[in-house]
Amino acid sequence: MGIFKKLFGGLAKTATTITNSITQIFTKDFDDDFYDDLTAILLTADMGMEATEQIIDDIKRVAKKQGIKTEHDLKVALANSIAEILSGTPACSLKEREVILVVGVNGVGKTTSIGKMANHYKSLGKSVLIVAGDTFRAAATEQLDIWANRAGVRIVKQDQGADPASVVFDAMTSAAAKKDDIVIIDTAGRLHNKAHLVEELKKIDRVVGRFMQNGETVYRKFIVLDATTGQNALNQVEVFNDAVDLDGVILTKLDGTAKGGVVVAIKQKFGLPVRFVGVGEKLDDLLPFDAQGFSRAILGME
Repeated sequence: MGIFKKLFGGLAKTATTITNSITQIFTKDFDDDFYDDLTAILLTADMGMEATEQIIDDIKRVAKKQGIKTEHDLKVALANSIAEILSGTPACSLKEREVILVVGVNGVGKTTSIGKMANHYKSLGKSVLIVAGDTFRAAATEQLDIWANRAGVRIVKQDQGADPASVVFDAMTSAAAKKDDIVIIDTAGRLHNKAHLVEELKKIDRVVGRFMQNGETVYRKFIVLDATTGQNALNQVEVFNDAVDLDGVILTKLDGTAKGGVVVAIKQKFGLPVRFVGVGEKLDDLLPFDAQGFSRAILGME
């Protein structure tokens, strides 16, 4: 199945909710009531107030300048506006070697996403190393080990309770010796002890930074968010962004929610590009993000 078809299928719940609602409210008289109803539809999809207001302004301009005569015209205008907000997402793997620090609260699909991301990079012909940096939970290392085996990549791990920064140091040393192209680092996500978590992440961040001196490797910090949590995901971004200055978002479980518009809210509020989206349980169901494809899929436009 092609990437767009997978994305289209993964966003089916959100697209159905939006398109059915648009059909109910569509009118050629674009009055205040229509725009109020359209605003409500976008907010229900969790696009957030800031992004929704920008989209509504865009639709008003299009309606005034060139006219919107059909539902399809409206969807095209909406897709263009959403894509504009989401545009500017730089492609992954801009350089030959990358270190990717992956953060996020427990339960969002962090371990699964790391395994799928490892598989994605390996499919591009890159050598990948996974680092089991969440030493707080024994299950985290065990699950990561399973995913590393599935993807056919190396993993560096230590016993439960080991210093995460020490695990990362060993892994970075190993990656340098083996000349791995991609290093993906898992981290703990226990927000109930936020201060300790933040300090732990900062320590890991400093360790990785020591290996970035030569400029040959790009260092990225991605947060994994569960799309089904909707606007609550924004609070998680704030906590982790304060700790490590995030570069991007991995959004999981898009296929399980009608609130896929949270992608738009995150980009609008934080300026963080979405790097990957999860649309299923299979090893290849984590897709590199495409703004145009997403904007069409969320409106059911094949």
